[in-house]
Amino acid sequence: QKQLVESGGGLVQVGGSLTLACEGSGFTFSDAGMSWHRGERREWVAFISNTGASKTYSASVKGRFTVSRDNEKKTWFLQMNNVQVNDSDVYYCTTSGAWGRGTRVTVVP
Repeated sequence: QKQLVESGGGLVQVGGSLTLACEGSGFTFSDAGMSWHRGERREWVAFISNTGASKTYSASVKGRFTVSRDNEKKTWFLQMNNVQVNDSDVYYCTTSGAWGRGTRVTVVP
């Protein structure tokens, strides 16, 4: 059974940085591409391919967020830099139909 667990959310000031993590289990991690989404509407934020060679970002985060992966740790990461108030939301990771429960990011002025 695929399981995804996000962590790393919290309170951060505008312009600050935060790194989210998503640990996966129950599947072959190295075969899986993965996306980060946020909010109730699951707005797409970023994608990383199974090899890590391909990374794409939404226009709203491009240049500020960086997605990466560590196959040994079976963990994906979302490095968030220069965060803004409208980056506040619950962030989810997803792969192959499975979703984590999310981690909340709150950006304060």
